Amino acid sequence: MKKWDLNRVSRGIQLLAAIVTAFIGGGLFSLIRLPIPWLLGPMAALLITSRFKNVKLIWPVSIRNTGLIIVGYSIGISFTKSSFSDMISHLPSMLILTILIVLVCVCSAFVMSKLTGIDYPTSLTSSIPGGLSQIVVFAEEMKGIDITTVTFFHVTRVIMVVFLVPFLISSPLFASESTNGSSRIMDNVIPQWSELFPLIFLFALICFLAARIGKIIKLPAPYFLGPVIVTAAISLFGLQGPPLPPSLLDISQFMVAGYIGLLLKPEQLDNKKKTILLALMNGLILICATMFFSFLLTQYYDLSSITGFLSLAPGGMDQMGIIAHEVNADVSTVTSYQLFRLAFIYIAVPPLLRLVLKLSLRKKD
Repeated sequence: MKKWDLNRVSRGIQLLAAIVTAFIGGGLFSLIRLPIPWLLGPMAALLITSRFKNVKLIWPVSIRNTGLIIVGYSIGISFTKSSFSDMISHLPSMLILTILIVLVCVCSAFVMSKLTGIDYPTSLTSSIPGGLSQIVVFAEEMKGIDITTVTFFHVTRVIMVVFLVPFLISSPLFASESTNGSSRIMDNVIPQWSELFPLIFLFALICFLAARIGKIIKLPAPYFLGPVIVTAAISLFGLQGPPLPPSLLDISQFMVAGYIGLLLKPEQLDNKKKTILLALMNGLILICATMFFSFLLTQYYDLSSITGFLSLAPGGMDQMGIIAHEVNADVSTVTSYQLFRLAFIYIAVPPLLRLVLKLSLRKKD
């Protein structure tokens, strides 16, 4: 057998092992009734299993992207004319709260830099809650920033948020009130697989093209945001896509969770214990800060506490959208706040980081 064929068979076995491991994790979490089992279960199983020596697992990005397209479509069809009007009315609070979150990151990074000796540009880049891939790409372009530390901090925060947030919103801290947002189960009617066809084929093609175009024009999280934008636009014009059955949403969570579970690689760090502790502390500070800001948000607007928290939580926009959909929060509001923060960070933060790096280098000279 050729070397290329052997490599292909080896990768196939690694993928199959990852899928089986993830399925066991999801099934176990579902059996013991933990929140969002098909997101957290596969993540936990792969995160633990991949730490064993000689265990090699892979999860192709194409599987994750397919899951993101499904989630993006499901969230996009929840946008209505009224939710779009609500989003416009929320713009002032979006701006104020995003600035406050960035200020918390700036202060947290300063303290972390003083306590640990990590240079401030690396510390600040590690603390800003932007998209993982975009922040890492930006860090690579800036000379003098420790890429490994930045990547580890962001991956740790995302995984920490995705694990902690479902447990937090299931706790007595948050009222289990229903929201006015769109959910996957409306009027106690559960969507069926038979109701998808044949219209779903048209929307599947549209979402795939939207994701590819989003990738070409360098849209943040294109495989998620592309379908969200195009299906929301179609919904606003009056053509509503068929709602997805719960089992398909579970599959989409499974497809995303496997990729996240294999992201974290502590063995690449120099000072593992110290860096892991700092990353956990940084994530905890951001979660506590956004929880406090979400309380202020729900006092001003008629939002549930869960919707307010997920709107500001420092996780990825796609992960927060998945959780919001699962717990019947107002997904259009959550996505709007997360998207605004992402856009603000991409516009305002790079100049700030360049200035900080310039001043830091000047100070060293």
